[in-house]
Amino acid sequence: MRKTLVATTIASVLLLSACSSQQADTQTQVETAAETQTANVENVLFKPSPLQYMAPEFDKISTKDYEPAFEAGIAQQKAEIAKIANNPEPATFENTLVAMELSGELLDRTSAAFFNLSGLISDSEYQRIAAKMAPVMSAHTDDIYLNKALFARVQSIYDNKASLNAEDQRLVDYYYKKFVNAGAKLTEAEKAKMREINAELAKLSTEFSQNILKSFKEDVILVKDKSELAGLSEGEIASLAAAAEKAGKEGYMITLVNTTRQPILQSLENRKLREKIWTTSATRAQATNGPIIIKETKLRAEKAALLGYKDWASYVMTTRMAQTTDNVYGILDDLAPKAVAKAEAEAEQIQQVIKKSGKTFALQPWDWAFYAEKVRQEKYDLDPALVKPYFEMQSVIHDGLFFAMNKLYGITFKERKDLPVYHEDVMVFEVFNEDGSAIGLFYMDPYAREGKRGGAWMSAYVSQSGLKDTMPVIYNAQNIPKPAEGQPTLMTFSEVTTMFHEFGHAAHGLFSDVKYPSLAGTATARDFVEFPSQANEDWNIEPTVLANYAKHYKTGEPIPKALLAKVLESQKFNQGFDTTEYLAAALLDMEWHSFGVDADITDVQKFEHDALDKHGIAYYPVPPRYKSCYFSHTFAGGYSAGYYAYLWTEVFAADAFAHMTEEGGLTRENGDNFRKEILSKGNSRDLMQSYIEFRGQKPTTDALLKRRGLVE
Repeated sequence: MRKTLVATTIASVLLLSACSSQQADTQTQVETAAETQTANVENVLFKPSPLQYMAPEFDKISTKDYEPAFEAGIAQQKAEIAKIANNPEPATFENTLVAMELSGELLDRTSAAFFNLSGLISDSEYQRIAAKMAPVMSAHTDDIYLNKALFARVQSIYDNKASLNAEDQRLVDYYYKKFVNAGAKLTEAEKAKMREINAELAKLSTEFSQNILKSFKEDVILVKDKSELAGLSEGEIASLAAAAEKAGKEGYMITLVNTTRQPILQSLENRKLREKIWTTSATRAQATNGPIIIKETKLRAEKAALLGYKDWASYVMTTRMAQTTDNVYGILDDLAPKAVAKAEAEAEQIQQVIKKSGKTFALQPWDWAFYAEKVRQEKYDLDPALVKPYFEMQSVIHDGLFFAMNKLYGITFKERKDLPVYHEDVMVFEVFNEDGSAIGLFYMDPYAREGKRGGAWMSAYVSQSGLKDTMPVIYNAQNIPKPAEGQPTLMTFSEVTTMFHEFGHAAHGLFSDVKYPSLAGTATARDFVEFPSQANEDWNIEPTVLANYAKHYKTGEPIPKALLAKVLESQKFNQGFDTTEYLAAALLDMEWHSFGVDADITDVQKFEHDALDKHGIAYYPVPPRYKSCYFSHTFAGGYSAGYYAYLWTEVFAADAFAHMTEEGGLTRENGDNFRKEILSKGNSRDLMQSYIEFRGQKPTTDALLKRRGLVE
């Protein structure tokens, strides 16, 4: 039945596009559409998944399915939008905005599968399709939001929204702002220019991302002599050997993570190797992505000017909680001197350790992690090798994360090995409320591998919607190094924190209880979406939770109290470095988007240095967390002029956790309140109002400063 609907829709689009053509041409197009549909009968994307929750049929999806499904999905939505825009009836909320919310079912399904999997199992074919589809999808979006007749209907609804309920009004405001920000009020000539800019930006963003994937594969460090790896455990060395063997190389292969800082530097004794790793990390993709950054930022400035804004950052702020660039720079510049001062004090301690070891060199970026670890060990008598055995991954997941979520929200997890996955490492869990009612599905993809983008993130294959009667299908991805076969996965405390962080995003998606898809789950402002995830981080150090999962993977003995106390106390260690590297990246992102169309930027490295120097944060031993040429958040990941959001939302997270601690900590009362007022609401009401409903007041920075150890 749905296949017939798709075929009819395609035919309708072809008929609409052929209004001025001869009848014979129209007939040929209809016949071609029918033939195309017949050829795609076996394409799994052309129909909703028959699996529970409409979970993707990963075992049936093939890369050859995507292009036909994209083409048909775009055609289907074009027809639906044309019907809405050309409806002779007066514009109403139902026949315009609700109809738009229901449009594009096939395209949504195809996009969810492709764009999620392209970041999880990407290969040359995924990259080819992504490069091809980026400008096509951009043009399709422009066709919708630059449609004059459609915007006239939206404008009419916006002008008469007072009679609608609060959630409906929120959707009206959402669409109106989206149309205006897309250029709906521009002249036809300006709209044509906007289309050109958007197509080029989509192309550049895809190229940037693919260059990073290429870098992960090519910018590796091959070590031939095992003795150069002194400081690593035998298990870590075996993992590097396995990586080299898998890549068809001899020796030990070190691959980079996506940040400037490389975790392996903490352990490696060989200073020349540390320098080589750091330099490779800090200079990667300069030749390929440098020119892209210059083009991309200039185009963004041009687009902002076309819409009447002085720069891209000012344009972006129209949809952010921060509202103005002054507010963003205000909080970043306020913290910068405090962070650098703390980092300088940490550097003095590190330099003393270097001197004690009989060395005379000045502290360099590739030395920081190694000698900071010695300071940590001296200050806290803490050996990381003694800590990791207490954080075995399965225990962290089941006895830590899932345990905490059960205590907080009453939810339970049931592993579903009957559902297909896209990689053997992926785990699937069905999530239930305390009363046994179903919530949705949660996929966990923990390990690093070739073809998977760096970092950690959450996304959805199916989003919750009361309008569409869909339940959430959510996944988390991390890049934990996979141990040699037969060895346990022992996590760093940082990796544990990341796992809790990403599930905070997952909970935001799973607990969504919103009618309209565009307002559901994590579809909030960038400088709010990181709040639930950061608020979830601290549950990993809640005493009851720690006692349940921090156990030795061999003996089952709980982590010794003295060792645990050192782990927890050491969390405020190195916060000068951590805060400085973050602020440097956030300010760099803002500066790349704070110049107008007349700016003449030709040298990425010079711009980067000058931008950091301007804010007093060009502190050489502490580089930005991401240098420009591999700053995917801002040049490929949707966080342009938005990386500051992690700090902005940490204000909310620290304040919220402090409040819950005062109210009893890990209790159902706290969890139910947070779920009701924050996690379930999505973007269905004013975001600050949601926080006030939860907390009783706006957040303050007091808890954040204490959390980062910047004040006593």
